[in-house]
Amino acid sequence: MKLPDSLRDQLKIPLGILIPESQADKDHIQKYLSDSPYLITVGDRTTEKMINFGFIPSLQIIDGQEKRKKREPPKLSNATELQIDNPAAQITSQSIDVIKKSFSMKGPIRILVNGEEDLLVLPVCIYAPENSLVMYGQPNEGLVVTKITTEIRNKAQTLLDLME
Repeated sequence: MKLPDSLRDQLKIPLGILIPESQADKDHIQKYLSDSPYLITVGDRTTEKMINFGFIPSLQIIDGQEKRKKREPPKLSNATELQIDNPAAQITSQSIDVIKKSFSMKGPIRILVNGEEDLLVLPVCIYAPENSLVMYGQPNEGLVVTKITTEIRNKAQTLLDLME
């Protein structure tokens, strides 16, 4: 599925609460984690930040890039690693299948994306366990924190359905 240009602006709207970069510290983030035992991060910087704070995400989706520049993946031992191909501005059926499968595996799970991971927030929000917490970066703004509810699933499914 490819991202049509008509959907780009809509995807810039955070799916959850936007925590400004200046407030995205350990204490502030800890408040959101207390209700959600299952943490999912999408993006290298977000994943690295959570690991550095001592919050090990159950599922991490990274592509070895930050703002289109290569970077070292966040360090983590004992994660099960899965690899997928997911070109920029797309969501492949392989990506969706691996994301679904990862929710039935014992964590932590790290999905290494050959391509781009940004849009994978959508299938994550659709298939993640109820009350999971999804975190991803909003470029130049901060950290988006989304608790998985029926409303969020429906919103993500609607956006996914609009892709070509």
